[in-house]
Amino acid sequence: MTTVRTVLVIAALTLREASRRRVLLALSVLTVVLIAVSGWGFSRVAAQTGGTTLTSGETRLTASILLNLVMFGFSLIAALGTAFLAGPTLSGETESGMALSVLARPIRRSAFLLGKWLGLVTFGSGFVVLSGLAQCLVVRATVDYWPPSPTTALALLAAQTTVLLTLAVLLSTAISPMASGVVAVGLFGTAWVAGVVGGIGASLDNEAVERVGSVSRVLLPTDGLWRGAMHAFQDPTALAVFGGADGQAFPFLSAAPLTAAYLGWAGLWVAMAWGLAAASFGRTDL
Repeated sequence: MTTVRTVLVIAALTLREASRRRVLLALSVLTVVLIAVSGWGFSRVAAQTGGTTLTSGETRLTASILLNLVMFGFSLIAALGTAFLAGPTLSGETESGMALSVLARPIRRSAFLLGKWLGLVTFGSGFVVLSGLAQCLVVRATVDYWPPSPTTALALLAAQTTVLLTLAVLLSTAISPMASGVVAVGLFGTAWVAGVVGGIGASLDNEAVERVGSVSRVLLPTDGLWRGAMHAFQDPTALAVFGGADGQAFPFLSAAPLTAAYLGWAGLWVAMAWGLAAASFGRTDL
């Protein structure tokens, strides 16, 4: 069996295993609840349009901000689900001895890890793209708002999930399954808070505080990718309405699209983190 075929077979088995875990049911229930609640909320916004409460432009602006808020909810659900899925999938099999039975055959550890990672990324990215697309369709049906660049936004959400999954896989090669999920989600939340702090610093022209967000987005690209997705989801007039640079202090507005250099760094970060995971897994005593 060639290396490529081995990787694809392991990825398919990982994807099948992930679809059978209870975490998928939990993710599905949370997603349906969030879509239902947000759909009701957007319908109430639509009910205020055309009267004395909201103009059509104000409705679009409100829908844009609310969409970013709801998409952050999807991002958080995906973070929780995929981070706690990655740990048991790898370190759980290592502790149970299942990995040893597979690796006893002429299969390299790096191919085994790559297959696991590819299956998890397919699962996590597919989930966030499908749920995000469903939410966009709900917004279109209720308030007739469609994001400027939904394809870019959903791709960046998938990239954010990939970064977090890679981090969780790396952590799972060194610590217990539960701990790896907790640490990964904790770092995800810390990066987001640091990004908000950096936005406040930018709005106040405080370089020291602004640097907090800049450094955090380099160390862990999840918040940077999220802000790129927000910019693709939001109405082009939103930042101007909220005061230009001062609007950066608002956690559900993004000042600018991502640069090619930052996207390249995010890809390099994933490659380096995966390389560290492969090196750590290669030294793991099975």
